[in-house]
Amino acid sequence: MPKFVINTPVFFGSTTIIALFVCVGVVFPQQADEIFSGMQAAILSGFGWLYLLAVGIFLIAMILLSFSRFGDLKLGPDDSEPDFRFLSWLSMLFAAGMGIGLMYFAVGEPMTHFAAPPEAVPLSIAAKREAMSVTFFHWGIHAWAIYAVVGLSLAYFGYRYNLPLTIRSGLYPLLKERIHGPIGHAVDVFAVCGTMFGLATSLGFGVLQINAGLNYLLGVPVSLSVQILLVVGVTMIATASVTSGLDKGVRILSELNLSVAVLLMLFVLLVGPTGMLMRDFVQNIGLYLDSIVLRTFNIYAYEPRPWIDKWTLFYWAWWISWSPFVGMFIARISRGRTVREFVIAVLFLPAGFTFFWMTVFGNTAIEIDSGVAGGALAKDVQADLSVALFQFFQYLPFPAVTSALAVMLIVIFFVTSADSGSLVMDTIASGGRTDTPYLQRVFWCMLSGIVAAVLLASGGLSALQSATIATALPFSIVMLVLVWSLFVGMKADVANSQTRAATVPQAYPASGMAWQKRLAMLLRAPVARDVDRFLETAVSPALHAVAKELQARSRAASVEYDRETGTISLTAPADDVRNFIYGVRRAEHKLPAFNAYDATKANYRYEAHTFFADGSRGYDIMGRSQEQIIHDVLAKFERYVLQSQSPATSLMTAAPEH
Repeated sequence: MPKFVINTPVFFGSTTIIALFVCVGVVFPQQADEIFSGMQAAILSGFGWLYLLAVGIFLIAMILLSFSRFGDLKLGPDDSEPDFRFLSWLSMLFAAGMGIGLMYFAVGEPMTHFAAPPEAVPLSIAAKREAMSVTFFHWGIHAWAIYAVVGLSLAYFGYRYNLPLTIRSGLYPLLKERIHGPIGHAVDVFAVCGTMFGLATSLGFGVLQINAGLNYLLGVPVSLSVQILLVVGVTMIATASVTSGLDKGVRILSELNLSVAVLLMLFVLLVGPTGMLMRDFVQNIGLYLDSIVLRTFNIYAYEPRPWIDKWTLFYWAWWISWSPFVGMFIARISRGRTVREFVIAVLFLPAGFTFFWMTVFGNTAIEIDSGVAGGALAKDVQADLSVALFQFFQYLPFPAVTSALAVMLIVIFFVTSADSGSLVMDTIASGGRTDTPYLQRVFWCMLSGIVAAVLLASGGLSALQSATIATALPFSIVMLVLVWSLFVGMKADVANSQTRAATVPQAYPASGMAWQKRLAMLLRAPVARDVDRFLETAVSPALHAVAKELQARSRAASVEYDRETGTISLTAPADDVRNFIYGVRRAEHKLPAFNAYDATKANYRYEAHTFFADGSRGYDIMGRSQEQIIHDVLAKFERYVLQSQSPATSLMTAAPEH
């Protein structure tokens, strides 16, 4: 039987809170809708302003980080390279932006605002403009700023300081080692609960739309029992993908799904009013930019309207609850990128694709309703938002084919979201571990299905929305602290880099070997066994000598040597400051087809490359003598001691290596 790996306070804390929501639906099914609706109304009336203000702060903070001096910092050590090619990275960001929500709201939201706009006269030209402006606002850079806060925090502190990929790690500059205590546990509990209810809400939207599609295609009745069966069925498929190791297959399906979605969009673009849609797209962007500042902070304080609770505030809560999931995904693919690259790409590229998607479906639907449908499409959408996409396809060629493709897309989005969401919750609940047993992911996958089914049965979408809004409230506060922590950590890192630049390193000869041997080494590309021999005969004795001397002076120190990976490091732990680490690893660099090495047939050149706890750039020390290596260690240790005593850098002196 596999050994379970959990962070006990986070696991049981989050499951207890989730169980309370589920129990309300099971024990009080008749009163559940009233309970959830009352809770939602109380939160939005008391804290709706906080959601709006927080999201505005997230957007402003991300833009400031990208265009400031912090934008040059890397998500990883200074010499790290991106894990993925730029185009591959961009394509994965696009994939992160696609989901059940875009399928559910592509027609439904623009048509709803067209028929019942917050300010304009319904079904008018002004209503058209307002419908698309509001839709762009809800699906634009504000949503991606929320994801960017969590993703940047995870990537920065995870890859640059080797902390676990959990939300608590982002608070390290403020809390130091206390992130491993009750505060850190509470932060991760909020993240797990938010992800669970954000996922359950997406699944709820998905089953409603699948049910509507099956009703159109096969005459399957639209009912709660069918929807719960759909939740069970798709959750079982997602569970099967977890237990059978179908991660590669699901990834292929996801890429196929994105391709089919793009083809579906292009089909609507080509058979619809193509020229008009391109003009509409340009104007929609202008309308969005023209109103972005006012909408960012407009909570209708002087003329309260229930519209903002139902739409904008729910969206902000949904994105906040969903942010650990999307944030972790974009963090895991962004190692080696600069902060500026990360923020600009995450904010603007997926949002740009979403804008075009919404224009193609939304403006086409509005044009159809204003023309051939004669208002019938708007009435159908107002009666049931989940049927919007399928009613829309009836006015285009091949409605059965497009509706079938849409159902397929939603099902696969459903499966991949449940599978990936369970991985994220399992990672957070296990303290950042990704090598947990499959049964743990199965547990979270099945629990998400149970939550979606119970809340659908007890209060429908309103229950799901209420749970999302409730769990997003504490996590929005956590995210505000993450923003503060990012600024504190990056400010200290910039100060560290300036200190390093101002320090003139002591010069040492490149090598202690005979000049003839050094010349031979320059003409022949070192191979892996050369580096391994150097680590064994020069680096290891040097680091052990320094460690022994530190221990003799009552300073803890240890040397770890992994011969399989070719990595050796000296660690001197310290209280309240980052551990001192001087490490050397075997690194390889691919040689160009034509190179200056003497008649070598090697494809790679190997180095003995240094690495340090502060993420600063390493360098090759291949060929140095033991004495020179010791002097280099001491020079680094001297700078470490001086930096740890400097007020400018003491705020961020300390992420322990894991």
